Amino acid sequence: MRVVVTGASGFVGGAVATALARDGHEVLALGRRPAGWAPPAGGAGRYATWDLERGPVEAAAPELASELRAHPADAVVHAAALADDWAPLARAMRINRDGTAHVRAALPGARFVHVSSSSVADPRRPEVNAGAEPPATRHLGAYGASKAAAERLLDGTDAVILRPHAVYGPGDTTLLPRIEAAARGGRLRLPRGGRVRHSFTHIDTLVDAVRLALDPAARPGVYPIADAEPVLLAEVVTEFLARRGRPARIVAVPFALADGAAALSEACARITGHRPRLTRYAVAQLGRERTYDLRAAREGLGLQPRPTTLEGCEAW
Repeated sequence: MRVVVTGASGFVGGAVATALARDGHEVLALGRRPAGWAPPAGGAGRYATWDLERGPVEAAAPELASELRAHPADAVVHAAALADDWAPLARAMRINRDGTAHVRAALPGARFVHVSSSSVADPRRPEVNAGAEPPATRHLGAYGASKAAAERLLDGTDAVILRPHAVYGPGDTTLLPRIEAAARGGRLRLPRGGRVRHSFTHIDTLVDAVRLALDPAARPGVYPIADAEPVLLAEVVTEFLARRGRPARIVAVPFALADGAAALSEACARITGHRPRLTRYAVAQLGRERTYDLRAAREGLGLQPRPTTLEGCEAW
């Protein structure tokens, strides 16, 4: 199968492109950075640039547009995104919403697998065994709002939409590394002390879901994706820091206090023009339960989720 993978210069897209190339697919990996991905030994694939912020492929990458017309892809895995909750909303919409439309238009006959996010849900409410509810209409940052807009754009189409939460694993530059960076002086402050249940998603679990979604027999629709069982955030973080040689004592911060501090940090950031050290989005993501019902993925895709594991994280 000839598969286009967007966002291949990033964590998720790069892992997907590498796995599909190893599986024997012909991979055309796309990203905004030059030389952002290379095929694994024995894998068939190459890398090309397309910065979605610059618009449709005809304007942003005309040579690539010609190639896609001459050699149509069988499928596309759209993993490119601006994963920044403090980005300007207009920019996030250009990349995450409009970029999705541009990728869809550039590959009209290809099976479309869209890597969305659990952040499309209302961050002000906990998610307990959540299913494939429609995206929320209110958010605490540009990332969730723009990913929700991208999902709405695909509503009613034949796209397969995957909604992972808290993706981690080798190559992760966002989730666990940021938590590690926040551990200072042997202490880590977390809303509610991290005594909150979460459904983490190992990158291998997400790659498995992508493989299954590429099968023409997989039904279109929205699929929450996560590891087999929810875990306590505090337990995962404690194990991760210990394995990384940076053990820390978790200090519980009342949710309301953490949320208020984040709101103050955001207000100061708007005045100074600097990024806030803490956002309400981050507090909501860490301090409220985020667990997911995986029956749709099991039944509609045939996914067999892996257990949450930090095996090998010493070298991540």
